[in-house]
Amino acid sequence: QAQLVESGGGLVQAGGSLRLSCAASGRTFSSYAMGWFRQAPGKEREFVAAINWSADSTFYKDSVKGRFTISRDNAKNTGLLQMNSLKPEEPAVYYCTTGYRSGTSYSAKYWGQGTQVTVSS
Repeated sequence: QAQLVESGGGLVQAGGSLRLSCAASGRTFSSYAMGWFRQAPGKEREFVAAINWSADSTFYKDSVKGRFTISRDNAKNTGLLQMNSLKPEEPAVYYCTTGYRSGTSYSAKYWGQGTQVTVSS
């Protein structure tokens, strides 16, 4: 099984920025698309962003477009999610995943344990 470990979460003020990292092991990272999900307390888990294996195609949840940027470095088996202009209504546990990307669809197969992002007002 793939093993994914997120880091970079923490407390940030509304309007601030955080960069989340995802370190992959156990599988060939570059063989998969990757994506980020998040889950707020009492809410359903939702898709945030995805990137294909060659890093030439990205897709974002509408509400984060223009604020979040997904990227990857296959040589380092690492994925990144840069989050800017964070809103107080979107704190959540963020999950790194690897899976399959096709067009504007992404299906996660392997999941990390998550990293907490807290946004204060």
